[in-house]
Amino acid sequence: MSVVVIATITPKPEHAEEVREAVLGTVPAVHGEPGCERYSLHQGRDGALVMVEKWESAEALAAHGKAEALTALSGRLEGKLTGAPAVTVLDALPAGDPDKGAL
Repeated sequence: MSVVVIATITPKPEHAEEVREAVLGTVPAVHGEPGCERYSLHQGRDGALVMVEKWESAEALAAHGKAEALTALSGRLEGKLTGAPAVTVLDALPAGDPDKGAL
């Protein structure tokens, strides 16, 4: 069963563009990771970066957490965020139209 994750990264204002570019630059590598079904970056009106992720399994998500792309990104973001990224792992509760009611 797929695993959906919402990760919110809040850059310090003076590092907002640098953080945004670092995250954008990491996306293609993550797309190539085994089990990645969705890794889609969005920006909140408050400047926070919100990644909507979907992984084929909990094992694929765990491997992503240790993969080179994410570990390298963590190093590039050190000292540039207001705090640790907020990561929420979700269990789907599909409802309504199957194409619209679940990721």
